[in-house]
Amino acid sequence: MPQKHNWESQKFLAREEALMTCILDLGEMLLTSGAEIKRVEDTITRLCKVYSFVRVDVFTITSSIVLTVRTPGGRILTQTRRILTRDTDLGRVEKVNALSRQLCAAPATLRDFQREIARLRRNGTYPTWVQRCMYVAISAAFCLFFGGTPADGVAAAIAGLVLFQTLQMSKPLRLNGTLQCMMASFITGLAVVALYWVGLGEHPDRISMGNIMLLIPGIAFTAALRDIINGDTLAGIICLCEAILRALAVAIGFAAMLTMTGG
Repeated sequence: MPQKHNWESQKFLAREEALMTCILDLGEMLLTSGAEIKRVEDTITRLCKVYSFVRVDVFTITSSIVLTVRTPGGRILTQTRRILTRDTDLGRVEKVNALSRQLCAAPATLRDFQREIARLRRNGTYPTWVQRCMYVAISAAFCLFFGGTPADGVAAAIAGLVLFQTLQMSKPLRLNGTLQCMMASFITGLAVVALYWVGLGEHPDRISMGNIMLLIPGIAFTAALRDIINGDTLAGIICLCEAILRALAVAIGFAAMLTMTGG
């Protein structure tokens, strides 16, 4: 009997740890997709309550999630998730939110929970060709918005394609976001100057502005201020510093290009 009881206890404990892992998976998806800290912690807390954890303590910053729970049996369990990369994918944030609301309304079994997480991961983000088209279209649109001519818009679209390919090709290098932005802005600036020299485009400054807007961390800056206002001061300050560093990196990259080309 004691052995049977011990086996059942270990099985129940393994299930609780697996549930924590699934909940942290959703929290990680939210955080890496650009969701604010309050949303991440609220989602994790609600899901833990739904799955009968007695007490939930979650601490989140831009680079880490720490989750500690008390089980109905009185055990204290802790899991930590290191966050290495962050991006902006509001589509994935919406999908994770929809799944969390669905689970709160009707909790799924552990196997179904894991299956839903696998489905979200398989779906991934937008296809590469869609992202490429978005970079082209947005670059051209911003260039025209800032007063560029149709020829400038065409040049900005081509430079936007160069920007996208640079960001894609730099991923295997595993650079941090700041260095990646600096390199991308430098190479994109060179592409703008080259296009201007061959006669495509009339105002290189407006062409560059159309591309710079894709690198400016506006959403990150806004999210940082929102986190500070919500009381998540530490996470907000970290995110704000990251946003400022990225903005400086973009400026340094273009400035270095102008210095090198004599612009």
